[in-house]
Amino acid sequence: MNKLKEYINNISYLNENVFRELEKCFTPLQLQKKDFFVREGEYARKIGFLQEGIVRAFFFNEKGKEYNKQFFIGPSIIGAYTSLLLKQPNTIAQQALTDCKILVADYERIEGLYNDFHEIERLGRKIAELYFLEKEKKEIEMALLDADKRYLILRKKFPSLEALIPQYYIASYLGISATQLSRIRKKILQL
Repeated sequence: MNKLKEYINNISYLNENVFRELEKCFTPLQLQKKDFFVREGEYARKIGFLQEGIVRAFFFNEKGKEYNKQFFIGPSIIGAYTSLLLKQPNTIAQQALTDCKILVADYERIEGLYNDFHEIERLGRKIAELYFLEKEKKEIEMALLDADKRYLILRKKFPSLEALIPQYYIASYLGISATQLSRIRKKILQL
């Protein structure tokens, strides 16, 4: 739980008593590579604290083409947030790309702490704000930057990612083909 405490306190400090109440909500979970944290079509009920490992968030378009929306590398919060908030079926699956160590909590149980512990409610808001800012940043990058620049940003943000997962996942995340990614990588290596 030390990783969870450190991660949380970097976002919004919780005193020891409040953290202990939040900590009671979490239980350990191991995901093996290719296991799902949440599937498309399921109603999400849990959030997770990814301690170690890599999880991808992805979806398919109407033609069946796969898009990788996000990568989560521990330490990170994972979960189908839209499904949790709207209580609707999930549209974006989350799957382990490596073996993962996760702490899992029932989202409603955490929400139940909001009235008693405003520090936990503030933490939830700050986490939502961070993910909103990250989402907006990626949308702007996808719209305004060419694939070379997006690739360099990915490498800076996730320096070890390329060595751990298949290249076609990275290409999908960048919105390009695997062939285009190969060309970009070759060009950058030659610089």
